[in-house]
Amino acid sequence: MDTRRSLYREEDVDRLAARARGRRSSAVVASEAISWGEPVLPSAISTVSGGRLYYRGVDAVELAATATLEDVATLLWDGAWTPPAYAPRPEGRAPISAAFTALAERAAGDVASSGLGPWQLRSEAASVLGCIADAMLGVSAGPLHVRLADSLGRRAAADVLRRAVVLLADHELNASTFAARVAVSTGASLSAGALAGLATFAGPRHGTAAAAVLALALDIGPHADQPGDGLREWLGEGRVIPGFAHRLYPRGDVRAEALLAAIEVPSSFSKLALAADDLLGDRPNVDFALAALAAAYDLPPHAPVTIFALARCVGWLAHMLEQVASGQLIRPRARYVGPAVTGGSGPLA
Repeated sequence: MDTRRSLYREEDVDRLAARARGRRSSAVVASEAISWGEPVLPSAISTVSGGRLYYRGVDAVELAATATLEDVATLLWDGAWTPPAYAPRPEGRAPISAAFTALAERAAGDVASSGLGPWQLRSEAASVLGCIADAMLGVSAGPLHVRLADSLGRRAAADVLRRAVVLLADHELNASTFAARVAVSTGASLSAGALAGLATFAGPRHGTAAAAVLALALDIGPHADQPGDGLREWLGEGRVIPGFAHRLYPRGDVRAEALLAAIEVPSSFSKLALAADDLLGDRPNVDFALAALAAAYDLPPHAPVTIFALARCVGWLAHMLEQVASGQLIRPRARYVGPAVTGGSGPLA
């Protein structure tokens, strides 16, 4: 036995680590929690545990085998609801642009979320989901994944789109979900909260990341036989390789694995994934899978963001319902790092 080594029970190490964390100031803990840190508020909606994603305790990957987005809404909203009637999308509008406009017009006059009961909130949530779906999809009736397939002109893709929207419906306290919860914590309407979520979602580091993966695949096209060369060029230019790795899934994004297993992945994407694994040691995340899905079915350029936004709206609404029920205002403090504060008698301690 190597006497230089010390062996400890895992639970003892965890206890000591927790004790050390407990000695840190509340300011430090709060600051670290904002960026991929410790959980900052309680939620019974979804969690990533042991490398798996769960919706109210149900494995999301297993759920995606048969469930619809409507089924997931019933689960996450914790109660039955009635889907509203559909309306056509205005012609000539990009789906995401139409969703912004529809939500903004609605948020200007909708009732406050505070004071509504559970049944009223679910009814309002259904109406907001219908508003977004109508704005982005319109054109046909039926389950949301069928309407989505029709709006993209690919009815044959309906089942794989069903899987995709189920897998993307919620993902803990991501940036857009947090924005939606903050909005309704003030008493704002659910449509206002959805608008806040959509605005946050639209950033390239969140809901529109799949577009960067499509751009990468197109850019390294000349390196189709040796995609690693194309990736090295990207890295050499100081660019981040999009579509790979996720901090919550150190062994690989299970959503991506499930979605990629359901489609015939284009060879260019398969080679890209192998090259990234060899060069970076990273596996595809769900943004890569969305881009591969779009390429596999030759979907329009707006397809990844449309699929993602429609799905995630269900999660935003679930979190908003939970936040309204809590009655709590989300109001964190800023850790001031600016110039010294001065008062009437000089610098303050």
